[in-house]
Amino acid sequence: QKAAQNLKPIVPIKFHISSRTDAGVHALCNSAHFDIQRAAGKPAFDEKQLMYSLNRHLRSEPIRILRAYRVTDSFHARFSALSRTYIYRLLMGCTHHSEIPVFEKDLCWAPMGGYLNVPAMQDAAQFLLGTHDFSTFRSLNSETPFRSPVRTILQVDIQPSSGFLSHHYEHRRLEFWEVKFRSRSFLYRQVRRMVGALVAVGQGKLTPHHIKELLEMKDSRAFPSNAMAPPSGLFLKSVEY
Repeated sequence: QKAAQNLKPIVPIKFHISSRTDAGVHALCNSAHFDIQRAAGKPAFDEKQLMYSLNRHLRSEPIRILRAYRVTDSFHARFSALSRTYIYRLLMGCTHHSEIPVFEKDLCWAPMGGYLNVPAMQDAAQFLLGTHDFSTFRSLNSETPFRSPVRTILQVDIQPSSGFLSHHYEHRRLEFWEVKFRSRSFLYRQVRRMVGALVAVGQGKLTPHHIKELLEMKDSRAFPSNAMAPPSGLFLKSVEY
């Protein structure tokens, strides 16, 4: 917003972002919209000019504008989104936190206690697909009374992945996995709770059928204590329109 304000619009700019992320959560890609009006006699920004100008003001920041589009007045970055995709990165094979590769610090979660039972996690994940009341899988906040707990999970996958320069430490037998979720919208900390429950299944603390039982309880207090995944492994991957 500050970078856009440096373009000297005649009306103060307000950014509307598509997806808010908690502290410690990453975004590979996000989207936002704003209205910009230039002084009389100056031509409107075209998309490439706007992208170049914003990136010039963002040189010292860890963020880049990848695309700019002119949209209709009815478009809203948050409410016009058709779906959002999150990935959660898991690291298996660590017996102690000191074994996490230095380049992966704060970019994944390495649950202790050996390798996870991935097939059991994949079975459990199928219970999350479709439309459900996800009350058990949301944390409470000030918006809770005003938001429906019903959400539709369009996709959930658990697939092997790779780490940064991971081919240099293959001898350590570390395994990277990604848990992917796609939905039009998510509840507060819903993805972190779903991942935490799936990891508990992978550790043998829960059975796959426990996920179905948690859904049926429809009570945030029924979620297992200390089971929520930390924010470090979570990435907003994309927003689709």
